[in-house]
Amino acid sequence: MESHTLMNKQTVVIVEDDSEIAEIVIMYLHAANFLTQWFDDGKGAVEWIRENEPALILLDLDLPTKSGIDVCNEVRAFSDIPIIMTTAKVEEVDRLIGLEIGADDYVCKPYSVKELIARVKVNLRRLTKQPLQSNGLQVNSANFTVSFKDKKIELTAIEFSLFSLLFSNSNRIYSRNQIMDLVYQDYRDVSDRTVDSHIRNLRKKLKELPLEHTLIRSIYGAGYKFDPII
Repeated sequence: MESHTLMNKQTVVIVEDDSEIAEIVIMYLHAANFLTQWFDDGKGAVEWIRENEPALILLDLDLPTKSGIDVCNEVRAFSDIPIIMTTAKVEEVDRLIGLEIGADDYVCKPYSVKELIARVKVNLRRLTKQPLQSNGLQVNSANFTVSFKDKKIELTAIEFSLFSLLFSNSNRIYSRNQIMDLVYQDYRDVSDRTVDSHIRNLRKKLKELPLEHTLIRSIYGAGYKFDPII
C-alpha cells in the first residue's frame, strides 16, 4: 500500500495488484487533478475506505488475497461510493454489466488509461448532475446518451465530454486548442486532426436524431460551436 496524499473528497482509491498498471493510473489521475490512494490487495482497503470516505474506487476483480467481489460487497454494506471494476476475465463481463456485485461501471483489461480517466470523471458527475435539457434535447451523463423525442444515441466517454462542453456553452466558439485543453486533460497524444475526427464521429451519431439542423457547427478559421434548437 502506498499513500500519495492526504484525504479529501477528490481522492480516488486504486485497488490493483499490478504495480506497473497502478503507477500509470496514478500518474494520469494526478494529471487530471485527482488525489490517489493505492492498495495492492483487497486486504486493508475496506477499512481505509470506511474511515476516509474517498470519492471513487477503481477496483481490480482478481486480487491475490481478498477478491474485488468481496471488497465491493463489503463496501456496499456501508457506502454508495462509485466503484469502477477492472477485469481481464471476459466471462465476468455479463455479470458486471448486470451490476450483480454492486459496481457502477467496469472496464476490461487491457484498457486505455485515458478512457478510464474519462469514466472516473463521468461517474463522479453522476453524483451531482441531473440530465441536462434544452428544447427537447436531453444529455445524460449517467449513461453517455443524448436523446431527442423518441430517439436516443450512445456516445463514447470522449465524445460525450466533447459534446457536453459545447452543449453547456451554447453559441460559444471553441478553438481546437481550447478543446484539447478542456476535453483531453490526461496526457492524450492529440492534435487538430484528433479533434476533427471526434467531431466527425459525433456528428455522424447526432444525425440519427430526428433534428432539422446540425447541432455542431464549424466556424471557419475559429473552431466549433453548439447551435441550439430554437
